[in-house]
Amino acid sequence: MSTPTTRIAFHTMGCKTNFSESSIISGEMQSYGYEKVSYKEEADIYVLNTCSVTENADKEARKLIRKAQKLNPLAKIAVIGCYAQLQPDQISKIPGVDLVLGAAEKFNLLSHLNSLNDTNESKIIRSSIKNISSFQPSYTNGERTRSYLKIQDGCNYNCSFCTIPLARGISRSNTIENTVKIAQNIADSGAKEIVLTGINIGDFGSKKDENFLQLIMTLDNLKGIERFRISSIEPNLLDNEIISFCAESSKFVPHFHIPLQSGSDSILKSMKRRYNADLYRSRVEYIKKLIPDCCIGVDVIVGYPGEEEEHFEQTKLFLESIDISYLHVFSYSQRQDTRAASLSNQVTKENKDYRSKALHVLSNKKRTEFYNQSINTIRPVLVEQSINGKIQGFTDNYIKVNIDNNLSCQNTIISVLLNDNKGSYMQGEII
Repeated sequence: MSTPTTRIAFHTMGCKTNFSESSIISGEMQSYGYEKVSYKEEADIYVLNTCSVTENADKEARKLIRKAQKLNPLAKIAVIGCYAQLQPDQISKIPGVDLVLGAAEKFNLLSHLNSLNDTNESKIIRSSIKNISSFQPSYTNGERTRSYLKIQDGCNYNCSFCTIPLARGISRSNTIENTVKIAQNIADSGAKEIVLTGINIGDFGSKKDENFLQLIMTLDNLKGIERFRISSIEPNLLDNEIISFCAESSKFVPHFHIPLQSGSDSILKSMKRRYNADLYRSRVEYIKKLIPDCCIGVDVIVGYPGEEEEHFEQTKLFLESIDISYLHVFSYSQRQDTRAASLSNQVTKENKDYRSKALHVLSNKKRTEFYNQSINTIRPVLVEQSINGKIQGFTDNYIKVNIDNNLSCQNTIISVLLNDNKGSYMQGEII
């Protein structure tokens, strides 16, 4: 009689880097005979890859742990990732948790699962973040249209509000040679687009006498991939050479996501960010000069300690004055062991909520303006899916598009006339 297959379910929180890592870990588990199922289904093992960028992320992780235990009280539950690195003792006290793995040990999930015994005690595998110096490459596999390729991990910046250096360690990256080999594997799998991800990707190669510009110049020659997309990159590292190269490239798409966090120089200084508002403005203006139809996304934090109404108004006016396309708005969240947590003049929840709402309104306005500029233009769209007579995908400059057509053309790039702004997407027709 055959042995029943062990069912394993993964849920990934947070950034694209986490998704690339979950894909590699789950792929290894499947190669050893585990059956991957949805986190919504009954499984024998639940693996939660956590984020810890805000208190809300921690709360959501605890909720997902309870959900897994409810689905199968007898299942093993493993918690990995940033929250597991930062608060292992707290997590281990949650009923049902069997295994807690931080930054170094999450890639050894298989061996740690095999070593679990039948006691009810959680097993915490500790690793000092100071001892983590090796780079573990990862990428999402199985998503036919797009793959997230991790090229860099960790961060040396120590911004006053951020726990990432505590959760992931120092900045480190792969070599250009190895990164290109992995990208070629992705191309051979049939994916048409690669998104370059990491924690501070502009810092790529800093300890190897290589740099991010050299990497993208090399990747530009890769056969089989039609699009490369750069994920979030710090404004001080997004120099004019990188922008100029992307403007001339036929593969690197016209889309940048550049964190701002605040438009007030005094708040940026308190945050220990490595740029000011003038530098940020110059980056946006140079991009728009060379690539007028480029999509530019922006991260902003509201309610940072000491952010008075005048600081918020500076941020809002600054954002209104520059040619950006959308905002990701975050309310400041106190994080343990960060400098900002000890600062006075903490902002009330009411003020955070008010400021967040105001910037969400501005984001919708910016997106509407950006979409309207594309009406009656023809853009290349990578088709992600065809459902119920509708084709859905994204343009090179990150506009979501719906097309009324029964054509089955998933994972192909088609020319589309954008003819109507529907708010959250644009309506188009195949040319």
